Amino acid sequence: MFGLPEEFLVPGPDTALDDPSLYINRELSWLAFNRRVLEEGEDPTVPLLERLKFLAITESNLDEFFMVRVGGLQQKLYAGVTYGSGADHLPVRIQVEEIGRVVRVMNADTQRCLTRELLPRLEAEGISIRRLDQIDASDREILAQMFRSQIFQVLTPLAIDPGHPFPRLLNKSLNLAVRLSRPEGGSKLFALVQVPSVLPRFIPLPLKANGLKHSFFPLEDLIRLHLPELFPGLKIEHVSAFRVTRDSDLEIDDDEVEDLLKAVEEQIRKRKQGMAVRLQLESSAPEETESFLAQALDLDAQDIYRTEGLIDLTGLFQIHALPGYGHLRDPQNIPSPVRAFQHVPSIFDAIRAGDVLMHHPYETFLHVVEFIEAAAQDERVLAIKLTLYRTSSDSAIVRALQRAADNGKQVTVVVEIKARLDEERNILWARELEKVGVHVVYGFVGLKTHCKVALVVRREDDGIRRYVHLATGNYNPQTARLYTDLGFFTCREDICEDASLLFNYLTGYCEPPLWRKLVVAPTHLQRFMLEKIEEEIIHQRNGHQGKIIAKINGLLEPAMVQALYRSSQAGVKIDIVCRGICALRPGIPGISDNIRIISVVDRFLEHSRIFYFGNAGDPLVFIGSSDWMDRNLSRRVEVVFPIEEPSLKHRLVDEILAITLADNVKARQLFPSGLYRRVKTTTPRIRSQEQFLALADPTRHAPVPKEPPRLAAPRGASAGRSRPGRQARKPIPGPGTP
Repeated sequence: MFGLPEEFLVPGPDTALDDPSLYINRELSWLAFNRRVLEEGEDPTVPLLERLKFLAITESNLDEFFMVRVGGLQQKLYAGVTYGSGADHLPVRIQVEEIGRVVRVMNADTQRCLTRELLPRLEAEGISIRRLDQIDASDREILAQMFRSQIFQVLTPLAIDPGHPFPRLLNKSLNLAVRLSRPEGGSKLFALVQVPSVLPRFIPLPLKANGLKHSFFPLEDLIRLHLPELFPGLKIEHVSAFRVTRDSDLEIDDDEVEDLLKAVEEQIRKRKQGMAVRLQLESSAPEETESFLAQALDLDAQDIYRTEGLIDLTGLFQIHALPGYGHLRDPQNIPSPVRAFQHVPSIFDAIRAGDVLMHHPYETFLHVVEFIEAAAQDERVLAIKLTLYRTSSDSAIVRALQRAADNGKQVTVVVEIKARLDEERNILWARELEKVGVHVVYGFVGLKTHCKVALVVRREDDGIRRYVHLATGNYNPQTARLYTDLGFFTCREDICEDASLLFNYLTGYCEPPLWRKLVVAPTHLQRFMLEKIEEEIIHQRNGHQGKIIAKINGLLEPAMVQALYRSSQAGVKIDIVCRGICALRPGIPGISDNIRIISVVDRFLEHSRIFYFGNAGDPLVFIGSSDWMDRNLSRRVEVVFPIEEPSLKHRLVDEILAITLADNVKARQLFPSGLYRRVKTTTPRIRSQEQFLALADPTRHAPVPKEPPRLAAPRGASAGRSRPGRQARKPIPGPGTP
């Protein structure tokens, strides 16, 4: 897929661990992840409308990839930078060329899947997307009425000539390039019509007696059909749909920033008109149209992506959202309540009774909302502090924080206004919070505050008590139903004291404190992780089987990769579940043959982070917000924390990690070449997300093997009380004993 032969010639065991051949390129690894997303759209076992959703996600992912990653590569190329900054040292030009090759194949496969498989099957189910060659005279009459009554008034035809320069088209805007001529002859004219994003991408058509329940017509085709009304007296020579993607990465000079908020707002304004990095163009467009657009947008031939079919498949989200059609979707997931929070006087009573671990979206995120809402109303609560990286457009948590401030409580929110592509929303929320008296802090210049922490300070009969929520995912109720994440409630004094110190660190002037339990980036986390990996090497040499398991979203930091290579060489057994970017090449004899890496792509986006170290039979288990990426370890404020209560540790090890590692339905295994292949499905069939749904709601009858292998139980697990929210269960399938 990336220009490497299937029989990839692996480096020898004497290869230096910083040799570029030992590293997979970041950009190509990300494209391999997006390929796995596309495979879900191509998978005939996935429900039909869910397949359509995966095609839309594939396109949306590529948009962000071009806006951020490809834009940065092109700037390096224009600046004359030869080699990439990654440990693989792949030349920038080769990266850009290889990205183009891979994306073109991906685009062709996406269009083939849509036109040859999904659209015909959707029509058989009564849902049709029709094109110009599929409508009759009566359809045209109806569409003409729609155009004149609903569309025409919104459109603005833009002439391109010496008096009308080429406009600055908005990022991701869909447009029509129109070639015109005058009836009396003369030179050809060129004009643009932007397809309004304020209107639905697919226009509903009245149904006829043909068995259809929903019939749609693309908005760009409707405008194309009526262009003569926008250009009366002129002859339409040719019309081509196209779409522009612009470089949208923020560029903030940390040394020059005096007001971070103003700096980010200025960059947001520039982003909308950033440098064009990609032109998507209909395959039928004439060469002269391509040349005209390329020159106007200052793009090279390699930046132009001809498309056979609909441009911008993110519009398919509209079709996926149609009501009904339960048989074409995944079964509805209604997150289960956590038993620890049921039948108790208050959520604070439940947390005082013992630490609580939650697994989203299988268990409801509403308990987190209830925690903040209860704190906002409780007369005993004195203060609330919370980090906000991403949240929903209509956030119940933000509203609760506003009520808390109205109720006279001390409320502090650290809002990360540099959260990529969510900057505008976060600035809006920050200003709304400030209006009601919330103390808003914008984080550090040069660092993103990515940790997920909420602290509540409460006066109780025996004195002041603090309650803390820590998590792997954002305070976003919407994505909490779509992403797999872990949340943790505690009132343990050591963690609560660390949380207080963390907020002082984020909001004031102080040196990083000496943490009791939290492990915090960028000051301590990388060193801590390297020490734990090194300890497993020592255990291995002392006769104990070393074991490392990590469930993460990305693995890129060279120091972490080299530490894992050294561990493998020492005989430590390493299992990694890495959803996305992975620079490490597993399975190289003498270097990484003790490392197994899988990626799970399923209906929910895998987002939780778990770190397991065998520790000579007394496992250490941590969860947190950080991946093993350079950005997480060096350029963000992240928090990783231990899970020490035996029953909760047991759940993480012998339920969540074990089931995930045993997945043989939605898991793909990474090979030394950088290629991923589906794990061979064996008996019993184990689909990890299906298992977790069944565990959260036993009325779902997912198959669970009777006598599965398991990971080593943490010491004391059998003696610990059952974790809140569920009765104790037998061990669940795992990859083997460490």
